[in-house]
Amino acid sequence: MALRVIRMVIPPGLTSLRTVTAVRKAGIHTTTARRLEYGWLAYILGERTTSRFTQHSKIITVDGNLASGKGAVAQKLAERLGMLYMPEADTFYMDKMTGEKEPLSVDFNGMCSLEEFYVNPKAADGNSFRLQLWMYVMRMLQYSDAMEHLLSTGQGVVLERSPYSDHVFLDAMFKEGYIRNECVSHYNEIKHISICEFLPPHLVIYVDQPADEVQKKLKQSGKSYLQNVPLSYLKGIEDGYKKSFLPKISETSELLVYNVDQAQDVETVAQDIQYLKFDKGPWLEQDDVSLHHIRMLVQDKNKVAGLTHIPVFLPEVTIGAHEYDEKFHAYKSLPGKKYAPGYNADVGDKYIWLK
Repeated sequence: MALRVIRMVIPPGLTSLRTVTAVRKAGIHTTTARRLEYGWLAYILGERTTSRFTQHSKIITVDGNLASGKGAVAQKLAERLGMLYMPEADTFYMDKMTGEKEPLSVDFNGMCSLEEFYVNPKAADGNSFRLQLWMYVMRMLQYSDAMEHLLSTGQGVVLERSPYSDHVFLDAMFKEGYIRNECVSHYNEIKHISICEFLPPHLVIYVDQPADEVQKKLKQSGKSYLQNVPLSYLKGIEDGYKKSFLPKISETSELLVYNVDQAQDVETVAQDIQYLKFDKGPWLEQDDVSLHHIRMLVQDKNKVAGLTHIPVFLPEVTIGAHEYDEKFHAYKSLPGKKYAPGYNADVGDKYIWLK
């Protein structure tokens, strides 16, 4: 049985995730105008997506190598443009979405470790590929949240990285010998059948920092597991962005490239955005009917996660039926997980039927 997103029940209309800045204190898609789950009835009764759109109803992603300062750029730009800022998704993104008080075990979060990857990227247990695949799923869930927020409220979103650029890290891992060719093929198949269900960002901003400078920053970060990241790996990421991702994404999205110092000048970046025409890409082909179907998809997190489920045998991501069953029941045994959301959210398994 192939390893998949074990936590199969993700409640729709999640309200627990909060932005980490003062750009917008409300949670994702939880405005007073958006408290009930959108559906066919709302559409039949006249709710239309395009009526909410303004010139700032855009999805902007800020990409770059590790420690390139893209997070600070994304946060400042969101504040400047009045958009929602979404920091880069991590391995515990789902915990934040489901409102966990503290991160759950890695058994319920991809069975992978970021720290282990940097310490031992060639680990025989396949951690590197599980991490890469899990991060793609997390970024795809986050991107679906960004699209849901945009389509539900009309407010633009600025994300730190997106699933569209994830392959540059995969390619760099493969070149370094961290993952096998079969894993690359499996990842590419998953991405091919899943990313096409979404619309690409309106604008991609790339923060360009040479790999050797990135390595110096990592050594100065104070995190022990980042002290020995190979320069060749960082160079592979840089080359992947410049030779593969940026030329491809520029076909469907606007593209702005800055060095680190230029990117920090948010006023100039905001002015450059105003001069963009946004005259290419599939967003131009959408109407209220197509946006309705997309909105129905992105609010259904189970369906979004299900796009990545391709049965295949790979030692890195395959577990036996008994182990899968044990992990599933271990998750359902956690406080508040036994029943459907809303029935025992506060008292967990001590819930008593009174009616």
